[in-house]
Amino acid sequence: MLGLALRFAHLADKAPWTDEFSTMVFSLGNSFRTVPLDRVISLTELMQPLVPNPEAGVGDVVRHLLNESNHPPLYFALTHGWLGLFFPVEGYVSLWGVRSLSALFGTLTIPAAFGLGWLAFRTRSAAHLAAMVMAVSPFGVYLAQEARHYTLPVLWIMASLACLVACVQALQKNRVPPLWLGGAWVLVNGLGIATHYFVAIALAAEGLALLGLAVYQIQQGKFCWGAGWGRVVAVGLGTLLSGLVWLPAMQGDQETELTRWIVRGDRAGLAWLHPVGQLLSGMVSMLYLLPIQAKSQIVVYASVLALLSVALWTIWQIGGGLRLQFRENPQAIALLGGVWAGAIALFLLITYGFQRDLTVAFRYQFVFYPAVMVLMAAGLAALWQRGQRCPIYLMGLLGLLGCITVLANLGFQKTHRPDLLAQRIQANTEFPALVAIAHHTHGQTGRLMGLAWAWRSQFPEAPAPHFLLAHQDNRSEAIDPIVIRALAIQSRPIDLWLLNVEISQRPTLLKKLAQQNCTLLDDGTETGYRLHHLRCER
Repeated sequence: MLGLALRFAHLADKAPWTDEFSTMVFSLGNSFRTVPLDRVISLTELMQPLVPNPEAGVGDVVRHLLNESNHPPLYFALTHGWLGLFFPVEGYVSLWGVRSLSALFGTLTIPAAFGLGWLAFRTRSAAHLAAMVMAVSPFGVYLAQEARHYTLPVLWIMASLACLVACVQALQKNRVPPLWLGGAWVLVNGLGIATHYFVAIALAAEGLALLGLAVYQIQQGKFCWGAGWGRVVAVGLGTLLSGLVWLPAMQGDQETELTRWIVRGDRAGLAWLHPVGQLLSGMVSMLYLLPIQAKSQIVVYASVLALLSVALWTIWQIGGGLRLQFRENPQAIALLGGVWAGAIALFLLITYGFQRDLTVAFRYQFVFYPAVMVLMAAGLAALWQRGQRCPIYLMGLLGLLGCITVLANLGFQKTHRPDLLAQRIQANTEFPALVAIAHHTHGQTGRLMGLAWAWRSQFPEAPAPHFLLAHQDNRSEAIDPIVIRALAIQSRPIDLWLLNVEISQRPTLLKKLAQQNCTLLDDGTETGYRLHHLRCER
């Protein structure tokens, strides 16, 4: 009940950001391509894809998603059905409704953690503590309050880990894992990949853990190839086939541009250590969080120092507990620890070897989140059984404080803050406003939708800006002809706000706008947006 309350508290208070608009539009069975490009449009035209369409079905969800995005469709199809339970709010999709499905799946991870803890360690203390740390996990609350496909994959990964543990327990007793277990394992793995492609990393980490077990048994002279390990190989092949069916979709036309932001090939000096620091920070946030995004720098620095201190103390406490637990149940510790280590190794391999930085977004650490939480619970269970209760109570309270930090929006803030941008535009605009953005994919459409949504929420009585999506087939293509042409048919004076123009194109564009009697008043950034504010006179 505590975990449920934390995940549903203030669920619709934070402004939705770009990725959540993808969930809304595609889950409604709508398309971003209905929004006009290269011409000035109204707020109503921009937000039209957020209007529920009673004629749209699951087939439309799958078709638009596969044509315009790079994600598998299961979560979006489930959300489509879920949204049928909610009435539109002022004509648009319900934000609470679209976020509540993720919050519900996030709540279900708590009893799932109990089950996995019991299956792996066969003690009620490990099971209860796994549920506790999951309930008050700041990272878990953050994922649950995003209208995105992260909490459902966590459930699939936990189910897959349960199958892994049960299978290894059978192998250790020289038994053949039941056929139903192998079938359930393949089914869960396939559903996981159909929800988020990164589940494949968790499954690969499971494969590495099984490989480590086989090597260990060979070294000990206990390895026996037979029906047991044959069934494990069959599960692996079935899982591989369930993943390969999505390969054509992963190679779509949109993939390069939509994943461009994670490409990191220009590191130098200490920047090479950033991925390691981000991994460690993400793992700390699974247990603790303090207001590291507060406005006061003193609060920020104090929070960082406190988190470092608490993290070191926790490593010492749980490390001792895991050593005790290893004596009682080395198999489960080694297995879950192997999955965790394998996932970290794969993250670093992809980040450094393929220059795709998976550590740049904390949310991607959902891949090894379940293994971390159950391992932490195992260490705490050993302390509990030795009567060391105070550290556990303290960790629970600190976790609860971290959840409150997330709810107060002092940690895990949205990557884009259109609510702040709307306030800045409203405060600095004297004449009718035109907001233009350099458009590449539906990601930029979502950024403008965020601004429009925030404007409706914060300034319902104020005249709404107009919008321009200046499309570029590639980032070197100039957008100044589109902006100049759109500006030419607008009444003057007008406040022009340019968003996310490429650095190389800014001087030319600003020079041409100056020739159109447009004066630059402000430039800078707002969370997730690069902006230039110009006033164009008659």
